[in-house]
Amino acid sequence: MIREILNYYSVNGAYVLQQIVRHFLMALYGVSLAALVSVPLGFYIARRDALSQWMLRLANLIQTVPALAMVSLLIVVVGLGPNTVVVAVFLYSILPILSNTHTGVRNVDENVLDVAKAMGMTHYQILFKVELPLAISMILGGVRNALVVAIGVAAVGTFIGAGGLGDIISRGLNVSNGSSIVWAGALPTAIMALLVDVVLGQVEKKLVR
Repeated sequence: MIREILNYYSVNGAYVLQQIVRHFLMALYGVSLAALVSVPLGFYIARRDALSQWMLRLANLIQTVPALAMVSLLIVVVGLGPNTVVVAVFLYSILPILSNTHTGVRNVDENVLDVAKAMGMTHYQILFKVELPLAISMILGGVRNALVVAIGVAAVGTFIGAGGLGDIISRGLNVSNGSSIVWAGALPTAIMALLVDVVLGQVEKKLVR
């Protein structure tokens, strides 16, 4: 099995590398867009209990839709190709980032905020110099979880012509004795998710310090 996988890589190395890059970029773009939306929104709803409940429920509802069904629905609006996968990843990434941002801001000690106000800090100074630094660990944890999940979600892109490592897995499933091809696609996916988790974990530790 290992020899067959290595042989596949030696013959199709350029193709596999291309699909790894494509797969990672689809996941990265979707999560980045979700972070741009969810982090500010998380700060906004953190002090608004009624609104936060509705927003988190909506994000939870999106999360319950299976990935293949989500991609199928998005085809009607976005069409075929990688953009559909990016939008799907974006939707699935909202919950972990929004929830963690909301929790991180809510956990900021009220006494610290009172001291900042007493020192004459403006709203934006408190936001960027107090709340954001204290909540950054939770926020990065949400981004980290979202990106790991996004790498798995991006694999369904093969069904709509988006490419990625799902193409290799799909090829292995469609040929006889293709288990080595399936592994050739699955291994980079798993390693990518593991590396992302480790790297973002280290970044999180450094920023928290």
